[in-house]
Amino acid sequence: MRKRRRDNETGSLSFLDVSCCGFGAIILLLVITKIFEPIRLEETHVDLENLVVKYQQELEDIIGQTNIITRERLATIENVDQNETQIAQLQSELMRIRAEFFATQDDAEMSNELEGRLAQAKQRLTEEMQSLLANYRPDPDEYMVGGIPVDSEYIIFIIDTSGSMQRYAWDRVQQQISETLQVYPQVKGIQVLNDMGEYMFRSYRNQWIPDGTEIRRRIVDGLRNWQAFSNSSPREGILEAIETFYDPNKKISLYVYSDDFAAGSINAVVREVDRRNQLGEDGARRVRIHAVAFPVYYEVTNGELLSSARFAILMRVLCQRNGGTFVALSSLRG
Repeated sequence: MRKRRRDNETGSLSFLDVSCCGFGAIILLLVITKIFEPIRLEETHVDLENLVVKYQQELEDIIGQTNIITRERLATIENVDQNETQIAQLQSELMRIRAEFFATQDDAEMSNELEGRLAQAKQRLTEEMQSLLANYRPDPDEYMVGGIPVDSEYIIFIIDTSGSMQRYAWDRVQQQISETLQVYPQVKGIQVLNDMGEYMFRSYRNQWIPDGTEIRRRIVDGLRNWQAFSNSSPREGILEAIETFYDPNKKISLYVYSDDFAAGSINAVVREVDRRNQLGEDGARRVRIHAVAFPVYYEVTNGELLSSARFAILMRVLCQRNGGTFVALSSLRG
């Protein structure tokens, strides 16, 4: 009996041990689970924040791209509006040109008829003029403007480029050149030298420059920056022009612009010009010589006329002996 009771007690103790161990294991598992659960929650929280940041960046990129696309769309719409406006203007211009074209065609037909009538009238008028002008001899004064003969077909400007002229009279020189060119609406040749015989346009040295609107503009514009050595004596320029360009079949005029004859003998220059610019069979000189005197020394030196007087005396004699006209300006202001 005692042995059986001992066996029963032993079995009960073993069951209790096993049960306690099982409960202990369960409790241990629960404890372990509770310890690591905050770590997993923290990791999950961090992952969610990174995901939010990522999505925010992507959203900002999308918004930026949307703004760019919106601006481009607005620019495209504006360009389309401008193009439509230009198209409308061009269509209106095309309609106007077409209307003018059709009107011009009508005018052309009428013009052709009028041209035919004018040609017939001109022919009859020419025949009458030839018969009326057969014995007509024009008055030499008809070829003069302001007392200067303008019957020449070729003109040469000889310009004093000294410091006094460029400093005090250059604007008036350009004005005089322009006015002289206006007196000659069209000539066959032009040339520009300074008083030393140096050419303004070196590419046209020893040859005539063909006349034209563009070359006249270049002459006047070129004067603004023309820097050439000068000894304030027109002698060299006049002799260079006569020797290089004289032609018995051409009517040539020289225009001398200066304020001074600084050195040398007036009589010697006159004799030398007479030898070069000889009389022709008709009693006229090879070329005409005109001159314009600028009162630089009179205005700048308060009436000191010695230097200017020498130029005036020289050019009065040369102009008189060579079929030209001498003009003395009263002021440097136009």
